[in-house]
Amino acid sequence: MTIENDIRLYYTDVGEGKALVFIHPPGMGSNVFAQQQALTANFRVVTYDMRGNGKSSASNKPITISLLTEDLHQLLRSLQIERAIICSYSSGGSVAQAFALRYPEQTEAIVLIGGFPEVRTLWLYFEFLLGIFTAKIGAISLLAKVLGTAHGKSQDEKRAIERYARLANQKDLFSMYKTMLHDRNTEHLAKLTVPLLTIYGNRDYYLHAYETIFKTYVPHARAIYIDKARHQIPTRHADELNAILTSYFLP
Repeated sequence: MTIENDIRLYYTDVGEGKALVFIHPPGMGSNVFAQQQALTANFRVVTYDMRGNGKSSASNKPITISLLTEDLHQLLRSLQIERAIICSYSSGGSVAQAFALRYPEQTEAIVLIGGFPEVRTLWLYFEFLLGIFTAKIGAISLLAKVLGTAHGKSQDEKRAIERYARLANQKDLFSMYKTMLHDRNTEHLAKLTVPLLTIYGNRDYYLHAYETIFKTYVPHARAIYIDKARHQIPTRHADELNAILTSYFLP
């Protein structure tokens, strides 16, 4: 689809039923959710590449969370999806939270897979700095290699993730990392009225503290931990993730 006359957003839309819309983190693109296509047996599954990532166009303006939120809004309108379950992975959660706060009437629930309301822990901060530095010097191939190695279970999967990550636009990737590093949703969480489900790897220790923040500001939030999992849940623990989403949202 095309927005703003010249920005092309690449997406896939498969299946019927409740809409699950997946949001990727910077650089990875929609193929990080390749194994969530199995959910099309019970859901309408939508994945897309945010501007500047994957097969979508480079941005024609600086990346902001507000801009990415509006892109998602336009995508749902184009697909005639009135309400969706917004599922995000890692820092893609910045867009999911902003969307739910701005468009609660279009949000049936939000799912944050390894998500956080803002960067507070030192380890996460350094991860963002590494992404910013890598994008700044144009080492997209190196970053793609790291992402592929970390997420893929097989050599074919590692290569597929790496190839897709190489498509990211350097300028937009740099801008996206910086924007998400400084994004602050904690103070707005109390306004979140839609159901919130957080999913963490049991061994993703440096993100566990964020569950406390979510529960403090969103008392109705529910957290699920996947045994023996680290951060790369959509790829390395796809069966568990798909089972959670099915049991939680299937009538």
